[in-house]
Amino acid sequence: MILSAFGFALMAVCVKYASQQEIPVLEIVAARAIVSLFLSYIDIRRKKLNLLGVRKGLLFARGLVGTFALFSVYYALTHMPLAEATVLQYLHPMFTAVLAVIFLKEKMKWPVLISIVFSFIGLLCIARPDFLFGVSKIQFSSLAVLAATVGAFGSAVAYVLVRKLNETEDPSVIIFYFPLIALPISIVLMGDQFVLPDLRSSFVLLLVGIFTQVGQVGLTKSMQTETASRATSLSYLQVAIAAILGWLFFNEVPDFWVWIGAGFILLGALINIFWKK
Repeated sequence: MILSAFGFALMAVCVKYASQQEIPVLEIVAARAIVSLFLSYIDIRRKKLNLLGVRKGLLFARGLVGTFALFSVYYALTHMPLAEATVLQYLHPMFTAVLAVIFLKEKMKWPVLISIVFSFIGLLCIARPDFLFGVSKIQFSSLAVLAATVGAFGSAVAYVLVRKLNETEDPSVIIFYFPLIALPISIVLMGDQFVLPDLRSSFVLLLVGIFTQVGQVGLTKSMQTETASRATSLSYLQVAIAAILGWLFFNEVPDFWVWIGAGFILLGALINIFWKK
């Protein structure tokens, strides 16, 4: 799980760097999809699985939701400091809890309600809307905060779909549908905005896909060898790693309110993970 956290944090660094080289977000998504599609295809063939799975409609929906969540996440990464963009991704347990009540008919427990309240307070601390904080010194746009929040919501929807798909589908097939849907959509939406990358930018785009795969493999292996709660709790190292990498590579230093907001969001997520009946 520590390897996974490093993988996803380094992926975020590469996304931000590629954007600074004037590579459009949709082109970064397409590059990641190409690498992931290739690696996932090899994995499915190695396991001798049905390439398109059983529940194709639900698999397509998972890929579609994941694609637009990824667009939002990458937009946030390219318009916000790494630490802020990363911590807002951990709003997804709040959204997942609400969606699970609606679509999976799960009961809402009091620790989940506490988690939702803490997550919302954390979001307010990071976004710092003017109507609560006056004229804030926030350095990133409200659209970037909205994109990060939409990305977290999309991740929650995808997570609920994956929980349903796990009943019939192998994880490799579920992962395969993500780039299978993301690649054509990103190419169509990109249109004539394609920027021919130089050698260095091409290497960085390749690393986006490789580090993503490292993160996914680490996550999968940890879930196979440790309880979900203990494994998932270690994923929050990604926030600390992102803060350090943001400082090292982009001279980004989170301010007081970001740390307070991050604390509320992560505490809410941990309560949601570790609560007992």
